[in-house]
Amino acid sequence: MLNALRLPSSTSCTTLLCSRSRPLFTRRLCCKAIFPPSTSIPSRVSTRKLKAPVTSAQRARLSSTFSLFPASSSFTSMPSLTPPQSPPAWNHSPEDVLQLAKKTIDRVKQVLDKVAALDVNDCTFKSVFVELSKTESDLQLLEPILFYQNVSTSKELRDASNQAEVTVRDFLVEAEMRVDVFNAKKHAEANISAQGIELSGEEKRMVEKMILDGRRAGLDLPEEKRKALTTKKKELSQICVEFSKNFNEEAGKIFFTEEELKGVPTDVVSGYEKQTEGSVVTYGITHKTPDIFPLFKYAQNPETRRKAFSSYESRLEVNVPLLSKALDLRREIAALLGYDTWADYITEEKMAKSAKGVNTFLDDLEQKLRPVGLKDREILLAMKQKEHNSLGLPFDGEFYIWDYRYYDRKFVEENLSLDDSLVKEYFPVSSVVPAVLGIYQSLLGVRFEPVKAELWHPEAELFAVWEADAKDDTGFVGYCYLDLFPREAKYSHAAVWPLVPGFDIENGKRNYPVAAMVANLAKPTPERPALMRHDDVVTFFHEMGHVFHGLLSKTRFPRFHGTNVARDFVEAPSQMLENWCWEPKVLEQMSKHFKTEKPLPDDLIEKIIKSRYVNVGLFYLRQLFFAKFDIKVHTDKVPCDYTALWNDLRTSISLVKGSDKPEPGQGTFGHITGGYDAGYYGYTYSLVFASDMYATVFKKDPLDPALGQKYRKEILLPGGSRDEIHSLESFLGRLPNSDAFTKELFGVSSG
Repeated sequence: MLNALRLPSSTSCTTLLCSRSRPLFTRRLCCKAIFPPSTSIPSRVSTRKLKAPVTSAQRARLSSTFSLFPASSSFTSMPSLTPPQSPPAWNHSPEDVLQLAKKTIDRVKQVLDKVAALDVNDCTFKSVFVELSKTESDLQLLEPILFYQNVSTSKELRDASNQAEVTVRDFLVEAEMRVDVFNAKKHAEANISAQGIELSGEEKRMVEKMILDGRRAGLDLPEEKRKALTTKKKELSQICVEFSKNFNEEAGKIFFTEEELKGVPTDVVSGYEKQTEGSVVTYGITHKTPDIFPLFKYAQNPETRRKAFSSYESRLEVNVPLLSKALDLRREIAALLGYDTWADYITEEKMAKSAKGVNTFLDDLEQKLRPVGLKDREILLAMKQKEHNSLGLPFDGEFYIWDYRYYDRKFVEENLSLDDSLVKEYFPVSSVVPAVLGIYQSLLGVRFEPVKAELWHPEAELFAVWEADAKDDTGFVGYCYLDLFPREAKYSHAAVWPLVPGFDIENGKRNYPVAAMVANLAKPTPERPALMRHDDVVTFFHEMGHVFHGLLSKTRFPRFHGTNVARDFVEAPSQMLENWCWEPKVLEQMSKHFKTEKPLPDDLIEKIIKSRYVNVGLFYLRQLFFAKFDIKVHTDKVPCDYTALWNDLRTSISLVKGSDKPEPGQGTFGHITGGYDAGYYGYTYSLVFASDMYATVFKKDPLDPALGQKYRKEILLPGGSRDEIHSLESFLGRLPNSDAFTKELFGVSSG
């Protein structure tokens, strides 16, 4: 998923945080939608050097000495060059964070005041639109200090980062509601037109978007309504920050005995916290993905799975009233702005264009998927009955959500003889990460150089990214951070933060982009090194797609850089790249057994590929449940019992039952306050484009560098500087269609 705080053009936590129509703060891009969807909200850091708030001993501990790359790595084989831009500094104190936010806001306010004070005849493209674009870049350069809340081990620093975000968000609301600045924009637009001034395509797009920002903010409304909007937007923004903060701070655990964990691989159990009370030994399992998901997949005892699910689903009950209030505020804001629903407001700037278009897409897909899902459910339910009978367990004829992962795995093992535990032995983190980066380097014509630096945690790594043939600093691309392993109070899933956008600055120079990937891969255990499931490999490949979307875009203005595209397109490039993880020669290239160092054998590769669409009906119906809950709560005119709605929709759409007592799973739905509100449908919507791009261009030779260069030029480089449909048409040689997508899922074309 993508995450971005943006300049105030859309009024919600989602638009101020993650909407693509108006980048102020680039927020997290989240991993491919695997259930359950949970996200939080990120930020970014200034490259200014501030006083170091840590001692030399502390600095030594924080210095990034951890490395996934051996000294002989091919990534360092080229002569080292000096980047023309320093990476962000990570030595801030809580006071520094708050001071930086305040100073930036003061500086931006001065520019806004200057623009607002311009005489009508002095309003030009340069004096208005270029100056306002500079304020956008200034605010986006705060992103790293806001990022601390997702990765720092210091609660004081995380709290300061959250507080700074609230301050910045409040300022953004005030800034977007300035009628005097909006009037200057309109005067400049009129002067440009009257004088017949020719603008470039990107310049025209910026004028159009900035004018639209003001209209969507309600600046044509009477003053009384504007004041009401300002108040509601600020409240909504603060709710979103709190919702996100609760994700990162959640630290619950559930305890099980060894008997209750029967079936869970021993290497997983050995990594759990072990406690002894008298003669009873229990294991503490956190709600982090590497800890609790193996229970859903392997625990033989259905009661263990049920308890684990109940704990996981209820872990963020504190967010339930926050979500209810956010939905109330969105309805009120949409009404003040003259939109029928919040979903209509949000989708206006997306490829789907309207809530009706979204519902039509989702209803059509559900109709096609439901028969497939019912067949999947029937097969898995029969497996459950057979196992319960053999184990002497009661069988009530129901298929529960905590049954899905367990029997999906057993189905693959029994029908394809594919053992997930065996497969992950071929994917040690220390081999996969360099291999994936090597594939991207070859395909896209870049190279990575590890950089030793003081970062936010010793396990984080920094890389300078260069053009493959770079001979001087003109070949510099940007910086990439990797922070791959779980720890307390860290963002708990996989996502990419575009910390710094790329954009042109004065004197023909450029500000270079910076991206950070945060993940939660399983750590090493006493028996084994850190290993990745094939799903983890797919996720890593997907997230690196977002990283390169941010690094290889090249636009003049920051609001169009990289992943600042329509929210229902932003996942398409990374979803397309997931296909590489199902190609035989790529699987062979990425794999290396942690003991024998041999790649995956052909028979295992064949089984992995066959497993791709196993139980695909149930999987995508699960995604449709999230999308339909999201679009329904943003089209309904009145509030309801959202806990009941969450559980009822899951049962009716996903075809799986939950607990007898409805659990507040909507509190874990981080996308809904993290920039994907009325937009979760985009994960499936964008798959249509992803499938078309892969089948049409890359399928014939996924590793062909010439095709990689075409992808760079037509999809990555333009970012949001032109309509997404134009980028797709240039890449495909025609307008996109759904043939590849429907053939992929159902074996037939849409025609």
